[in-house]
Amino acid sequence: MRSPFLASVLAVFALVLPAAAEDSATYDLSIRGLHVGTVSYSGEIRDGRYSVTGRLQSGGLFDWVKHIRYDGNWSGRVKGDRFTPQRYVEAADTGKRQSEAVMEYRNGVPQVKVYNPPRPPGGGGLDPAQQGGTVDPLTAMFAALRTVPQDDACDLTLQLFDGKRRSLVTIGPPATTPDGTTCAGEYRRVAGFSDSDMAEKTRFPFTLVLEPAGQGKVQVAEITMDTLYGKGRMKRR
Repeated sequence: MRSPFLASVLAVFALVLPAAAEDSATYDLSIRGLHVGTVSYSGEIRDGRYSVTGRLQSGGLFDWVKHIRYDGNWSGRVKGDRFTPQRYVEAADTGKRQSEAVMEYRNGVPQVKVYNPPRPPGGGGLDPAQQGGTVDPLTAMFAALRTVPQDDACDLTLQLFDGKRRSLVTIGPPATTPDGTTCAGEYRRVAGFSDSDMAEKTRFPFTLVLEPAGQGKVQVAEITMDTLYGKGRMKRR
């Protein structure tokens, strides 16, 4: 459904939510100090439901080598600190290959409705019917990055399923460091990945840096992470 690079970025990204809230942000993405693109989202929480759109767009010198764009929109229900996705739509263009995917959820269990181009026979992957209680990667991104009351920041665990693979995101509680308030986390490949993927790397640590957002709330100002291509950084505009 997406490249290992995108998975390691998006999976880095619920929390206790007010009855109604709107949130949006754009992050500049760099790898080894070089600008490679942007990650953005815009979402709303209202009357126990959430809806979000998001995009990853390549840029800078990287865009000359490989043009990448991923667009997604997703929606669902939220109660307390629990997100339950209902629909997830993704469209991707890597310059050489275009793809699309649609997942819907029934009682918290993902149903893969569209997966183009189709998987080859014997292509592997997990049975969606066995992935109840998971969230899609974009819901996880929104849950981790959105602006929240300071007492509700970080300290969460999310099981992710992207239509083929299962992974785990854990984020510890906020801690005060010389750099300010930070949260340490990890993205981990769990199942459905190829043997070569698992042999290559299974754990991707990351750190969220928080900043005040007014009215007793905080937002994620910066994320540093390990990727397959070296140290990555996302900085909020």
